[in-house]
Amino acid sequence: MSGAAPPATATFEIRYVRYQSEQETMYLPAIRQMISKDLSEPYSIYVYRYFLYQWGELCFMALDPQNTLIGVIISKLETHRGGRMRGYIAMLAVKEEYRGKGIATKLVRMAIDAMIEKDADEIALETEVTNTAAMKLYERLGFLRSKRLHHYYLNGNTAFRFLLYIKEGIATATMGYDDAYENSDQQIFPSASAGVS
Repeated sequence: MSGAAPPATATFEIRYVRYQSEQETMYLPAIRQMISKDLSEPYSIYVYRYFLYQWGELCFMALDPQNTLIGVIISKLETHRGGRMRGYIAMLAVKEEYRGKGIATKLVRMAIDAMIEKDADEIALETEVTNTAAMKLYERLGFLRSKRLHHYYLNGNTAFRFLLYIKEGIATATMGYDDAYENSDQQIFPSASAGVS
């Protein structure tokens, strides 16, 4: 009964764990299934491995008491234009029956904290303009809408880019870089945060 929703009156403990490469066999199929169900971009196994192999320490999972995956966030951190360290939230999903319990908020906070520990200057992500739950979540956590990206996703949908400035002065120091980046074809892994209320 691990796929069924918990009774409304039941309280259970959700465990939050950092992804580790030795968990691939156990959790990667569930991660792919959850994200494929909720997000608009079709990602190959190689995209997941790109993130999880290089930045597994920035990826977190929410597990129910039976260790069944109920939420996941996949992130990365690398040097961006101007030499600043930019974190990136690539994927976030929570099983539908567990939404509204703060799981997505907890996963995003864990990823933010992990990126801050690794000296992130800012954190970026994209989400579809129709995903009001995700946009509200990110705005509550201090992210700002930085740009509207028309026809960003393969399905033709438009996205908003959100930025969270971690260090003072980064917002003014980075003006102009996103505009140059937006006009290039260098975006390989657009994020699509869905199923995150």
